[in-house]
Amino acid sequence: MSNDFAQLLAFDFGTGRIGVASGQALTGSSTALPPLAARDGVPDWSRIDAMIAEWKPDALVVGVPLNMDGTISEMARRARKFANRLHERSKLPCFLVDERLTTAEAKEIHFARGGGSNFRKESVDGIAAQLILESWLQSDRRIPSHTRLEDLYDLGNP
Repeated sequence: MSNDFAQLLAFDFGTGRIGVASGQALTGSSTALPPLAARDGVPDWSRIDAMIAEWKPDALVVGVPLNMDGTISEMARRARKFANRLHERSKLPCFLVDERLTTAEAKEIHFARGGGSNFRKESVDGIAAQLILESWLQSDRRIPSHTRLEDLYDLGNP
């Protein structure tokens, strides 16, 4: 685990909602924040800018949903594009992390906490962003958002 970045924001990219979590490297902990609405994957950038100004992260982390065999999915391409835009707008370091199965795990956590199954109403996107951030904090791999798409396959193959 690396403490190069004390305060972090993580994002679980989606076309309708983007999950967000804040975390700290010192404690290795994270907190789910309310999800951001998106229209076909395009967020309200002013809300993201405000969130970055409020939380003052040292770095950003974006989950990349690779296919189960480690190959690139269309959502992985879109998540990487989102990460690059985050980096360009914020001028903060932005990293990618393999997020396969985080949504399924987030749903299990949600159910264990007594949540229902209407995920349009009860979002698990923040929990997924927490899992993404905690995975990144526990790893020594730091994959910059500008990594070539051809090299993303390496995310799934340590």
